[in-house]
Amino acid sequence: MTVIAVANIKGGVGKSTLATNIAGYFASQGQRVALGDIDRQQSSQLWLGLRPTNLSKIESWPINFDQISTSPKGVSHAVMDTPAGLHGWRLKSVLELSDKILIPIQPSIFDIFASREFLNQLTSYKQMKHISLGIIGMRVDERTIAASKLKEFMDALDIPVVGFIRDTQYYIQMAAHGYSLFDMSPQRVERDLQQWEPITNWLIN
Repeated sequence: MTVIAVANIKGGVGKSTLATNIAGYFASQGQRVALGDIDRQQSSQLWLGLRPTNLSKIESWPINFDQISTSPKGVSHAVMDTPAGLHGWRLKSVLELSDKILIPIQPSIFDIFASREFLNQLTSYKQMKHISLGIIGMRVDERTIAASKLKEFMDALDIPVVGFIRDTQYYIQMAAHGYSLFDMSPQRVERDLQQWEPITNWLIN
């Protein structure tokens, strides 16, 4: 089983969007996948509750802010959504469970500085030795100066850049109904599926 955590100490960077769509991807591939959420807001679990029963099944992984349990049994992949301000024993517990950690970063100076602090925290944990780490640009408009600054920051890191996700209302609209990108008609979201190709390649390799 592979456990994938989506983490950043900065709030509002798109962790839940990323986590739910990762779970949606594995479900669309016929994999048995579980989705857990240790954020007090439980956004990923809310999304899971909205998910229509006729879509590919995603199981609930019963973890929460105060009890980060062991990995779920019988699944091929487990996805963990995490809260802002992740640190201390909670961060250590996430690291102990995870095989891969994906760090979403938005193109703003606040996100860049917070992400640098988080990456510095991660390097201090010995558990990081067995974990694959990747970063991903969220809500990126490549025409903007902010996007250029984000790419400069990423290029200076010794961490793989997994991909970029554009700024579009599709993700908000899909989330409101429990859908992921991979539940939609491919023709409708063709551009977004193309952006996800390097991300899914990283997830499965």
